[in-house]
Amino acid sequence: MWNRITSLVQNGARDLFPAYFALVMATGIVSIACHLLAMDFLAFPLFYLNQFFYFVLWILTLTRLIRHSSRLLDDLSNHRLGVGFLTLVAGTNVLGSQFVILTSNQSIALVLWILGLALWLFLIYALFVILTVKEQKPSLESGINGAWMLFTVSTQSVVVLGMLLVARFAPYEEMFTFAMLGFYLLGCMFYILIISLIVYRFMFFKIEADEMSPPYWINVGAVAITTLAGANILLNGNAPFLDQLTPFIKGFTLFFWTTGTWWIPLLFLFGAWRHIYKRYPLTYHPVYWGMGFPMGMYTVSTFQLAKAMKLDFLLLIPKYFIYIALIAWLSTAVGLAYQLAKSVVLERR
Repeated sequence: MWNRITSLVQNGARDLFPAYFALVMATGIVSIACHLLAMDFLAFPLFYLNQFFYFVLWILTLTRLIRHSSRLLDDLSNHRLGVGFLTLVAGTNVLGSQFVILTSNQSIALVLWILGLALWLFLIYALFVILTVKEQKPSLESGINGAWMLFTVSTQSVVVLGMLLVARFAPYEEMFTFAMLGFYLLGCMFYILIISLIVYRFMFFKIEADEMSPPYWINVGAVAITTLAGANILLNGNAPFLDQLTPFIKGFTLFFWTTGTWWIPLLFLFGAWRHIYKRYPLTYHPVYWGMGFPMGMYTVSTFQLAKAMKLDFLLLIPKYFIYIALIAWLSTAVGLAYQLAKSVVLERR
């Protein structure tokens, strides 16, 4: 029995998908959405489950780093896969946000924020350097996908959790808030740059059904978490310099929320084209967690935007959108459970 478990861990670590921490991102944000909408009977089980996911994924990641480092480095230098490692940053900060929002445990959240910031500093610069200096590069057509939006998602996740912890930096609150505002604007810059490349790829290169994959839903997740970051600055920032910048932050935050809202029907249409018209099979893959996260994040960001800007009529959206997020999460979770069960059966044979 022990040998079988060891074998499963070794195989899982060797073949671990770089963006698998999207599982933590999706589970965490759906849990937070449920809590904000008074559905704690779902929020807390998802919170405990997410801690388990986070622990297991770190075990697999560290095992891969130690025993399969060459494969990990190959993935890190791959234009399509490398950016997936940024889910470590976002997953860590989303879990930290759960600790603050669901249990008011700022101590654990602070540790996770520091870890998330360290991971962001390492991965952002490592990816930019590696993908820039490597000699063999793919074309734009084959090298970019929706996962590149993780540059924005990971950056804004630092802001989202940071602004929940701003009171912990009381002696340096103004300096800390300024730093978080800088991260917020940097994340906005990443989105504007990368979405231009993605739209260019959509409009001027042929798209096959297998290429229109769930990571493109991060087009929504990126602007949704940008909205949430802006809303958290408005709700929790008390630094004097924000007085003059508040109208700008409100307008910019609303701009990104509107952009995310526009993307949602379009991506549903792309999904219908892929699976109904092109009849592309709907089978489980870790990238489908990239669909659950944007749904949950759009729910939470709309709720917090309504609160920050006193737009109570917007609360109608999260009230119903939460069910779309739950369906997306549950469908993917069922797919994961089926794949794990199938792996166990095959291992026994």
